[in-house]
Amino acid sequence: MNPPLYDAHNHLQDERFAALRVGILEAARRENVKKMVVNGSAESDWREVESLAHAYPEVVPCFGLHPWYLKERSAGWQKNLVACLDRCLGGLGEIGLDRWIEGHDLADQSEVFAWQLRLAVERNLPISIHCLQAWDRLSEILEASPRPACGFLLHSFGGPCEMIGPLAAAGAYFSLPGYFAHERKLRQRETFREVPPDRLLIETDAPDQLLPESQVRYPLQDHSGKAINHPANLGAVYQFAADWFSEPVERLAIRVEENFQRLFGRLLK
Repeated sequence: MNPPLYDAHNHLQDERFAALRVGILEAARRENVKKMVVNGSAESDWREVESLAHAYPEVVPCFGLHPWYLKERSAGWQKNLVACLDRCLGGLGEIGLDRWIEGHDLADQSEVFAWQLRLAVERNLPISIHCLQAWDRLSEILEASPRPACGFLLHSFGGPCEMIGPLAAAGAYFSLPGYFAHERKLRQRETFREVPPDRLLIETDAPDQLLPESQVRYPLQDHSGKAINHPANLGAVYQFAADWFSEPVERLAIRVEENFQRLFGRLLK
């Protein structure tokens, strides 16, 4: 039996899981997954995240506007996000900055991110932050703005090692995905050796960021036959992390549980 497991970031609402959720959650329970933070990324999926939170006690909801979906937002997106949080206590996420996507507008991304950051501060809600190739701009915004007292998560942290200390001092937690078990992700794995023990979290990012095939415990395919990440693979991600840090998985799990509850405690049922 696994120790209690906590997934700091996934997307259970993803349409690739639509016909599979009951079985997915049954498997996650067998793996002893106690909580999973489910992140909405666009107005179109906030209602689904809300429904999952009401239906399943494992689900810790987050609602946010991801930089990939800014062009799809409605004129009333801010009002809609506030209304969503009024109906369903949740965090802000997945939000962030991204210079990697084609045709990015960093000024627009920055404005949207900063507004959501202010909302999180007003309500003292945890944030799940996506950042790709925009660490300098993210640091500028975080340094110039208040941050939620409970802290914020840098999901699948892939930034430079020298930023870990200043970000941790600003309230950051850092979540390690199973995807970093791939050999080509050695730099990212090494960076996590510098993460303070009280700021480490574990994530699947399911249905994305799949572990190496040899480490996958729950194979799953989408309707086209493409391999996707099952949330019940969380136990395998913990084992990868424990092996990487050379510590028993049981001890790692205790530490991660404490960190998870410290960051997301306001949202736990």
